[in-house]
Amino acid sequence: MQNMQVELGPLKLKNPVLAASGTFGFGEEFSSFFDLHELGALVVNGITLKPKQGNPPPRVVETPAGMLNAIGLQNPGLDVFLADELPRLKNCRAAIIVNIAGETEDDYVILARELSTTEGICAIELNLSCPNVKKGGILFGTAAHTIDKLVTKVRKASNLPLIVKLSPNVTDIAELARAAENGGADILSLINTLRGMVIDTAGRRPFLGNITGGLSGPAVRPVAVRAVYEVYRAVSIPIIGMGGIVNVQDALQFFMAGAQAVAVGTASFVDPFAIPRLIAGLHSYLESQNIVGINEIVGAAHSF
Repeated sequence: MQNMQVELGPLKLKNPVLAASGTFGFGEEFSSFFDLHELGALVVNGITLKPKQGNPPPRVVETPAGMLNAIGLQNPGLDVFLADELPRLKNCRAAIIVNIAGETEDDYVILARELSTTEGICAIELNLSCPNVKKGGILFGTAAHTIDKLVTKVRKASNLPLIVKLSPNVTDIAELARAAENGGADILSLINTLRGMVIDTAGRRPFLGNITGGLSGPAVRPVAVRAVYEVYRAVSIPIIGMGGIVNVQDALQFFMAGAQAVAVGTASFVDPFAIPRLIAGLHSYLESQNIVGINEIVGAAHSF
């Protein structure tokens, strides 16, 4: 019998496939396509203390093998999330992880404290890597001492499993991963988007209203696999890998690089059934290879 369950430190999931933050909304749009209970976990859109309108349009542009987005963390804010979105998410019976972002350290601490006293939330994902906001986001995620300090403060404010989401827009992601682990992170998720730009040649100006945006999709997958491979060697806590995962072979690269779970993002924009197809495909792969569970292949690429 194949066992799809995974244990990411204190976080236990029915299968290793998550819906990535910022790509799945609060699940409502996808619930008409499949039962959200199939998900290993749903990571909701990034939540801030106060509502955010996001960046000016245009905010999305397609690129070869991917897309750029500059949404800017548009969200209804903590109070609306707790009052309107979370009750509906509880009804869908999916494991809920809340991605949080702030402009100050205190923002993160308050968000973590409030969410930790709320029933129905399985974990917090600390967004230290959004490249599309002028305050907070990646500003907290590019220096090891800053990450260590912030994660330490959030860890003291919350008893929920703490995931730290790291940026690839740095010199040494392994150093930052060690800082997050030292600060008390239970799990790491990587990578967030790569900072990029598209020029409107007819208008002779940047296409996006924010000028730059975050590159995602299959174009970033080799960068993401490399990052997971390096971080796996550097830390002892579990990793959630993401970046351009479309099919089973893509996901297997992340597992073999060292991830114990994967998150799907951009693929869901192209195919709303991408995640349930991947879950089914992974189960078939384990069965065909006579592998009992995902852990048997985690880090396999390090033993050659």
